[in-house]
Amino acid sequence: MGYLRTAMLLAAMTALFGGVGLMLGGQTGLIVALALAAAMNLFAWWQSDKMVLRMHNAHEVSAQTAPDLVGLVHELADNAGMPRPKVYLIDTDQPNAFATGRNPENAAVAATTGLLRGLSREEIAGVMAHELAHIQNRDTLIMTITATLAGAIGLLANFAFFFRGGRDNPLGIIGLLATMILAPLAAALVQMAISRAREYEADRIGAEICGQPLWLASALSKIATFAQRIDMNTAERNPATAHMFIINPLHAHAHDRLFSTHPDTANRIAKLREMAGGTRGTGGPWT
Repeated sequence: MGYLRTAMLLAAMTALFGGVGLMLGGQTGLIVALALAAAMNLFAWWQSDKMVLRMHNAHEVSAQTAPDLVGLVHELADNAGMPRPKVYLIDTDQPNAFATGRNPENAAVAATTGLLRGLSREEIAGVMAHELAHIQNRDTLIMTITATLAGAIGLLANFAFFFRGGRDNPLGIIGLLATMILAPLAAALVQMAISRAREYEADRIGAEICGQPLWLASALSKIATFAQRIDMNTAERNPATAHMFIINPLHAHAHDRLFSTHPDTANRIAKLREMAGGTRGTGGPWT
């Protein structure tokens, strides 16, 4: 998928954000919207990793406290020729993982304790390689920007009521109500399109990093099965972060379907199996 499509989707998200401001408050609304977007993205660029890790009660581990996981992540990062990220653990039974950080030099990967208990070393390697691929592709920054813009669009839409009487407002009350409903939905659709596309690319590059596409395919199958049965309370409290995980962690509540940011797991597994069938496995760094 190319980066061109991602750039076009990001441009669409930005245009939508500015358009909402313009519709709600005319030229003044446009200026306010763009200023708000700049401020929120600047804050997110510097603080998004800390914010997300704090939301999920993640704690940093070291080679002394979690030697197997940290050693595995470091070996994979070295194999990919990229900086070693910080490693975090999330205490929850659901197996899952995500990456965060504004660039490869300031990045972190987080795995759940359920992932370490429920998957084999090879499957964990596939998952961590997928997360390293997100860091290498700078998807963590892209997803931070889209999540921030989507949240800001929702915030602006919620303010629509207060703009209804402004002199610069080109819309009537019907138009404002439509903006309140449709703008957040449009932002969510763009966010999901970006998220789903980047997952396929991270699967492909992650399989190359660990050397065995079937390790990741097996991990995805297990995680998807467990995620449908085991709640992740921190994700349910912060559903806007669901797109960051390797498999959607949400399932416990009816509104979770609104945050379906991941492509179909069966399709991802099929692509990895095709990849494995088309190339001779290298065996990875541990065989």
